[in-house]
Amino acid sequence: MSEIKWSETEEKIAKQAFEKAYQRETLALIKIVREQASQITKLEDLWYLHDLLSTKRHEIDGKYDYDHSTLVFVFAQLLKQGWLHHEELKGLNPKTLSKISALARI
Repeated sequence: MSEIKWSETEEKIAKQAFEKAYQRETLALIKIVREQASQITKLEDLWYLHDLLSTKRHEIDGKYDYDHSTLVFVFAQLLKQGWLHHEELKGLNPKTLSKISALARI
């Protein structure tokens, strides 16, 4: 895919959408961790929580890399996973939105 040029306005929209999705996903993880932590009764439960956190950290750190060359793919993944909504990308170039939407359907 060719490099997409982001205008200053598009850059602001993209950054806000990116941050909103990140906040949603991390708040959801915090909720899960609180629930899991409140149910720890044995050592295995603690190790399960540790493994969950390690996995989620790896997933989140890999997913939320604000790199313009992969941002279309990141947005498509976030849309597909429900962390981002189409209306939060309003204002982006229609061709860029079309690419993101198409990739999200795959």
